[in-house]
Amino acid sequence: MVCMGLLEPLVGGIVDAAVRNIITLILGFSAAMSVLFWFLFESGHTARLKRVVGLGLMALVGLLCAALRVERVSGDLVPQLTFRWSAARDRLLPQAVPAAIPVGAAAWTETPEDFPRFLGPAGSGSLNGPALDPDWNARPPKRLWRRPIGAGWSGFAICGDHAVTLEQRGDEEIISCQAVPTGDVEWTVSVPGRHESVLGGVGPRSTPTIVGGVVYATGATGWLHAIDGATGRVLWKKNVLDDLGIDAAVHAAAVAWGRAGSPLVTESLVIVPGGGPRKDGSFVSLVAYDRATGKRRWTGGDQQISYDSPEMVPWDGREVVLTVNESNVTGHDPADGRELWRFDWSGHSNSDATCSQAHMLDGGRVFISKGYGVGAAVFVREPGDSASFKPVWQQPGVLKTKFTNVVIHGGHAYGLSDGILECVSLADGRRRWKGGRYGQGQVLRVGGLLLVQAESGEVVLVECVPEKHVVRSRLAAIEGQTWNTLSLSGDRLLVRNAEEAACYKLPLATANATP
Repeated sequence: MVCMGLLEPLVGGIVDAAVRNIITLILGFSAAMSVLFWFLFESGHTARLKRVVGLGLMALVGLLCAALRVERVSGDLVPQLTFRWSAARDRLLPQAVPAAIPVGAAAWTETPEDFPRFLGPAGSGSLNGPALDPDWNARPPKRLWRRPIGAGWSGFAICGDHAVTLEQRGDEEIISCQAVPTGDVEWTVSVPGRHESVLGGVGPRSTPTIVGGVVYATGATGWLHAIDGATGRVLWKKNVLDDLGIDAAVHAAAVAWGRAGSPLVTESLVIVPGGGPRKDGSFVSLVAYDRATGKRRWTGGDQQISYDSPEMVPWDGREVVLTVNESNVTGHDPADGRELWRFDWSGHSNSDATCSQAHMLDGGRVFISKGYGVGAAVFVREPGDSASFKPVWQQPGVLKTKFTNVVIHGGHAYGLSDGILECVSLADGRRRWKGGRYGQGQVLRVGGLLLVQAESGEVVLVECVPEKHVVRSRLAAIEGQTWNTLSLSGDRLLVRNAEEAACYKLPLATANATP
C-alpha cells in the first residue's frame, strides 16, 4: 500500500483502491514467500527446525483453508471471512410467505412525493425537495422501523405508503412489498433462482419501477414481472433469457455480477436490457415488451449489456432511449428499437464493468463515468452529423464511479470517486474538491444537500456546493456492507443493504415541517 501510495501521484490518481489492494496482496505474499524460502533453503538454521516450521506452516494454512471461506468482498476487494460451516445470512431468514390477496383492495394512488423507480422520479438521483433541516444534532431523524431483509443490492421504489424491493432468501428470488410507515410485509412474489458470486455478492440488484399502480421488476437471473401493486397478483411474467434464446449459464459467465438493469416503463412498453450471446452468437442491447400483455414488441442494438438501466431522454426535439452497453453508449428509437447513434465507452461485463448511468446535458452533450481507472468524460455530437460524437473532455482521474452514480447540479457533477466524494466541473472536467472517505456507496441530491449512503451503512448529509466539501450531519442508519441506493418519499428515508432495511423520518426545515 505504501508503494502504491508513492506511485499514485505519478499516475494522477488513476489506480483505484481495488487494484492497489490486489497489488498490496501480491507484494505481501511475495515478500512472505521470499522470507520463507530464505529460511528453508538459505538460512543456517538446523534441518529439524526448518522441517518443523515448514510442516507447521503447511498445517496452519491447510487448517485455515478448511475452516474459512470468503463470505463477500468489499467494494475495494477486501475479503470478509466466515467459517465454512456457517450458512449464508439469507438462508437463515424464514421463507417469504405470500400475503393473502385483499378482497376489493383499492388501486394504488400516485402522489407527488413518490419515489417510483431507480434513482427517483426523473431517474437522475436528484430531488428538488423537500427542504431538509441539516442539523441532525438538534433535530435527529426519527427511526420508524428497522428489520432484517433478504440479500441483494436492490433499492426501494415507493408509491404512497407502499415500498417495493427485491431480495434473496435461500433459493428464491423475491419481490416484496412493505408498508412504509411500519415495515410490515404486504405481499411477496417469488420465483426459483439464485444469483451468487464472491465478488458481486448474493441476490438481485435492480430496483423495481412502479407506474399506474403496477410494479415492474427484473431479477438477477432473467425474470421480468408485472404485478398489481394493490393485491400482489402477477399480471404477467417473462424470462428474458428464454425469450431471447440465450443460454443462462453462458450469459451468467459474460454478465458475471447478475443482471442489474431496472425497467424503463413508457406509455405502452416495458424496456429492459437484453443480453447474449444468443444461439446464433449475436447480442441484444435492449428488448421491449408490451406493457399490458408482456408480448415482445421489439429488440434493439447488437451489444452485450452492462449493469446500466435504460433511460428516456430528450434528443433533437424528440425522446430517445439512452443505454450504456458493455463497450459503447447508444440511443434508440422507442417506437421500434432502431439504433440512432452510438459512441465507444470501453468495458467488459465480466471484468472492468460499467455500472453508472449516463446523463444528457444541454447542447447535445452526454456525461458518462465509471471506475477501473477510466474516470469520466463528456461527449458531444459532431456538427452536422447526428450519429457521430467526439469527447469534449475525458479525465481518467476524476469521478471513478465504480458501483455508484453521479448527480448533476449547477453545472457540476457530484459523486463517489473510488469511495471519496468529489465535485467536478462539467464544462472542463476539472476537480473542484474531493473529501470524505465513504467507500463504494451511493448519493442522492435533495435540494442543496447530498444524502451520501456510505458503504458502512452510515448516511451523511453534505452540502451540494462547488466551493468545498462540507459535512452537516451523520446518521448511523444501518450496519453492514451497503451498496444499495437510498429512497426518499417526502420526509421518509428508506435505506437497506443485504442484511437489513430501515425507515427514518427526516427533520424538515421549519417552514416545511409537518406535524
